[in-house]
Amino acid sequence: MSRPEGEGLTDGGRWQQGMGVRREVLSDAHVDRAVANTTDLTADFQDFITRVAWGDVWSRPGLDRRSRSVAVLTALIALGHHEELVMHLRAALRNGLTIDEVKEVILQSAVYCGVPAANTAFRIAGEVYSSEG
Repeated sequence: MSRPEGEGLTDGGRWQQGMGVRREVLSDAHVDRAVANTTDLTADFQDFITRVAWGDVWSRPGLDRRSRSVAVLTALIALGHHEELVMHLRAALRNGLTIDEVKEVILQSAVYCGVPAANTAFRIAGEVYSSEG
């Protein structure tokens, strides 16, 4: 059984690890905006996602980041989380997927998540990737 890289870390260590992964996956610019927009209302949530989503789950050795991106894209398409989909379409490229591979993920999602969901995902991906060249 493989052990998570964060096993035995303190909350502070998990936060540090999470912030590093978060910056690598989402970009410094995105994380800097999120941190700058943190309010008293959202501070605990920002801490939570940094420690848990990024410091625990994204840091586990069981899947590489490409595979995690495929899973995330599929879940976001299925659930209609379009704002997060934009962010993770960009992250997928940073994690090593090609646009052709993203296209295949969206096409696969048409079968399991529904054609309307995939149609919307293709529209969003077209907007994201055309705006970035």
